[in-house]
Amino acid sequence: MARILLTVLPLLAAISRASELGVREDLHFPLHARGTNKDGSVPVYKNPHASIEDRVNDLLPRMTLEEKVAQLIQGDMNGWMDFDDPLDDTKTFNQTGLEEMMSQKSGSIWGGYLTPWDKFVFGVTVGQRYLMENTTLGIPALVQSEGLHGFTNNGTIWPSPIGLAASFNTDLLKQAAATIADEAEGLGFSQLFAPVLDLSRELRWGRVEENFGEDPFLTGEMGLAYVSGLQSGRRRNASSSAIARMASTCKHFAAFGSPQGGLNIAQVTGGERELRSAYLKPFNRACVESLAIMTAYSSYDGIPAIANKLAVLFSFAHCLPQLRNEWGYQYWVTTDAGSVDLLITTHGTCDTRECAAKTALENGLSGEMGGGTYTYLTLPDQVKAGTVDVKYIDETVKAMLRTKFALGLFENPYPYDDYLSTLRTPETRELLHTMERETIVLLENKQNTLPLSKSINSVALIGPQVDRVSFGDYVFFNASNNGISPLAGFTQLLSNTSVKINYAEGCKLWSDDPSGIPAAVAAAKDSDAAIVMVGTWSLDQTLLWTPGTNATTGEHVDLSDLGLVGAQLQLVQAIKDAGKPTIVVLVSGKPVAEPWIQEHADAVVQQFYPGELGGLALAEIIFGDVNPSGKLPVSFPRSVGTTPVFYNYLKGSRPIDPGQILDDGTLVFGHQYVLDTPVPIWSFGHGLSYTTFNYTDLALSKPTIGPNEDFSVSVTVHNTGDRDGKEVVQVYATDVVSSVVTPNQQLVGFQKVDIPAGSSKRVTIPVTITELAVWTLDNKWVVEPGQFAIKVGTSDQTFLNTTLVVQ
Repeated sequence: MARILLTVLPLLAAISRASELGVREDLHFPLHARGTNKDGSVPVYKNPHASIEDRVNDLLPRMTLEEKVAQLIQGDMNGWMDFDDPLDDTKTFNQTGLEEMMSQKSGSIWGGYLTPWDKFVFGVTVGQRYLMENTTLGIPALVQSEGLHGFTNNGTIWPSPIGLAASFNTDLLKQAAATIADEAEGLGFSQLFAPVLDLSRELRWGRVEENFGEDPFLTGEMGLAYVSGLQSGRRRNASSSAIARMASTCKHFAAFGSPQGGLNIAQVTGGERELRSAYLKPFNRACVESLAIMTAYSSYDGIPAIANKLAVLFSFAHCLPQLRNEWGYQYWVTTDAGSVDLLITTHGTCDTRECAAKTALENGLSGEMGGGTYTYLTLPDQVKAGTVDVKYIDETVKAMLRTKFALGLFENPYPYDDYLSTLRTPETRELLHTMERETIVLLENKQNTLPLSKSINSVALIGPQVDRVSFGDYVFFNASNNGISPLAGFTQLLSNTSVKINYAEGCKLWSDDPSGIPAAVAAAKDSDAAIVMVGTWSLDQTLLWTPGTNATTGEHVDLSDLGLVGAQLQLVQAIKDAGKPTIVVLVSGKPVAEPWIQEHADAVVQQFYPGELGGLALAEIIFGDVNPSGKLPVSFPRSVGTTPVFYNYLKGSRPIDPGQILDDGTLVFGHQYVLDTPVPIWSFGHGLSYTTFNYTDLALSKPTIGPNEDFSVSVTVHNTGDRDGKEVVQVYATDVVSSVVTPNQQLVGFQKVDIPAGSSKRVTIPVTITELAVWTLDNKWVVEPGQFAIKVGTSDQTFLNTTLVVQ
């Protein structure tokens, strides 16, 4: 009898506890073997042919509270592997660390380390095999890395997102994202932290380079291209219901990129109309089908993003009805690293870990990333104490399980034996080369200074960016070793010519020491033309966070001045004074505010932080092997004092009565501003070509439409020059009279077209009617009747225009 009681009492206790935690009482599985069914049938969650929702609903009741909470907390491969030495290839693991990690933090596993690929594959295999074969339910983990412009374990590095956006080429970006997934998938990754959909409106913020620019529409289109390219397809041997092979992670939800003072994680001020009309639009466009979303560190209107009910995308009882109806988001949401603890240490809305965990869970329905004190470990005790309702945990776990089933991980969470076949392939490199060329923007070209001829005798390459590979942040340690510097790129391009390269650094990026300038001037005078390369700089994820290093862009690197640092401007001015044609190349992660360069340089080229072939692509643009086709995804202010300068400001927000300071020091006084102008140096959408384009025959699909009708804009584009070229056709709309103040103009469509010299092409751009909607005083989206000015051009130029009437 005692033996029977010893057997039965724990089961009765488990049943009672299951009931207490909200698990149904008519259990069809034995509590001592929860991964099976009492009748011997295969559990639905193990059936690869069952629907995702049926599998989720079958698995959740089988889970203990501790197992559920473990799904919500990010673990780390370093718990059982030793990744401290990026060169060490010892394939051993810590069994105790493995078991401890998987018992508490097993829903997702951070794997963004630089380590030999075979060692990483070994570590992933060990971890997933333990979960699949040595735990009761066999739930695999998401294996995570950064993926902003290449995954962070010696993956191919692409241009930073602001550069990718300058291509205005969504098809190319989708292909690029697919190669990032190709490289990561074979190694066993299943989630990448990208794309970033913050808007580059606050240019002092260090992470401008991580965004797709200042415009909601462009950001949404580029974001959608990235999400689609990354997720499209299926993992090998996945279930028939799997819908993706990699989980993209849209971040940072929401409005993170406009912090007060440009200071990282500082408050963002605004109301619901601005949130919906600007910051949420890219997420709504790109992320409804993304398998993951990451919340922001900051607060919006005084509410931390991780604890803001407005940020809840799920269809759940306490969500705002608008978001329930509009979004219905059902996949995984995670906080950023350590951000739950910020409720205690930064925002001051909680004083205990228990409060922080409860607040983030119940208001955000999100998991907890590492990097903090793992506040979610308090949840089991809080549920038992009755301070946290288990329903919030259940809903959040269901979101995690949906993402895993959508990826087919229950059938195959493992790396592929032939993972080397998809890493750094010639096809990927060729695609990268195309992207590098399309991201470069020609800003000025006075008297057709560019392209340079290969018949010149010599060219001076001057500046601190010449012999440097300048990647943006979120790249692995020593990633620049895989890149081609401009000096190497020009040397390669000109190797079969008689053009001599005269190189002089001139100054350091981070120094005001001008002692190298005379040698640079001498090099310029000895050359037929001078190319001066200056700008900003960032560091890889190891050095960026190492005390004693310096950078001017990147996470937690915020600026109070957008001008060139140190002696760089002095160098540019000295080279211009040398009397030779002077081409200035700005290599940067954000706009550089130096109006002197626009006014005096013979040509100006913008290269946002490139990828591995950036140095070669730049040489090809300068010498005319490639015709530039990039356009600015962000406007360039004249100084930090004239910011913000985003083009789609609300009507009435940019009065202009400028003053100026002349080169000889004369003060010309105005009012807006007294000694400057709010007009950008170069505005969104600007970018020149070595050929010329002419626009004719603008037409709407219908001049008058109803409030629910989409429409299209057609125009004929003529290449009237003598070079083949690519043009980005841009369509802008203005709501002439509206019930609330609307933007003076907004991008509603674009298309990049390739037109041979002397040819023309009829281009039709579809516009979704929702692009014309306003968030009204009644808190609803409405396309209001009236006139809409439609123009084709750039944000500061009108090539053709017409009027659309909505009845």
